[in-house]
Amino acid sequence: MKFQGSEQYVATADLMLAVNAAITLKRPLLVKGEPGTGKTMLAEEVAQSVGLPLLQWHIKSTTKAQQGLYEYDAVSRLRDSQLGDERVKDIHNYIIKGVLWQAFESETPVALLIDEIDKADIEFPNDLLRELDRMEFYCYETRQMIKAKHRPLVFITSNNEKELPDAFLRRCFFHYIKFPEADTMQRIADLHFPGLKKELLAAALKTFYDVRNLPGLKKKPSTSELIDWLKLLLAEDIPVDALKAQDEKVAIPPLVGALLKNEQDLTLFEKLVFMQSRNR
Repeated sequence: MKFQGSEQYVATADLMLAVNAAITLKRPLLVKGEPGTGKTMLAEEVAQSVGLPLLQWHIKSTTKAQQGLYEYDAVSRLRDSQLGDERVKDIHNYIIKGVLWQAFESETPVALLIDEIDKADIEFPNDLLRELDRMEFYCYETRQMIKAKHRPLVFITSNNEKELPDAFLRRCFFHYIKFPEADTMQRIADLHFPGLKKELLAAALKTFYDVRNLPGLKKKPSTSELIDWLKLLLAEDIPVDALKAQDEKVAIPPLVGALLKNEQDLTLFEKLVFMQSRNR
């Protein structure tokens, strides 16, 4: 099992090396990076590339580690008992299997994505240490030990919103997805828009990086926002000249709302561009 990239995902050499290192070590791959840099898509593409089904667990602020193992639906059992349902005699009918249980009991190897783990409570990663390390857990209601038939290929993503515990980090192989440089970004754009004119793409990329590199932005535009912007430029048939400053006036790119997502950044951008134009 080895990941060598895919036709739908531009993976750098160091990213492919990290994926294959995690596969070799049989440890979860912890992927950090800015939002919109393709962390979730990486798990999807690797799973498809190596021929594994993908189970996904998208973490929210209210998510508990126990939900990834199983949940006991006591309320439904009580209701069914009041209605005289025969199902109440078997507690297995009220055990809701989580994604970890599903991955552990799968007859064939699977890939497992734990997406945006940093959204949950700080204790969430610690609560999964044993399960991810030993690949087993105990179900108290049914009094059975659930052991993985095959060790799943685990991907864990984080937007770096909060620090993860050292004990958890020790059990993972870590990789930080750096923001793509211009040549890598061009490959990504070519993948999504193979018929895009080179002149328009070059002008769009220059504008994109000019916006992104402005100091003081609260939310820098990401890869996904560039893709959305390029899609709009094509849909609206925006000419190349519209992306270039024609005179000393403020040069605000068309459809800038696809790149800048709050009024503070838009105001700051207008001020900085205006100051630059006056200094020419």
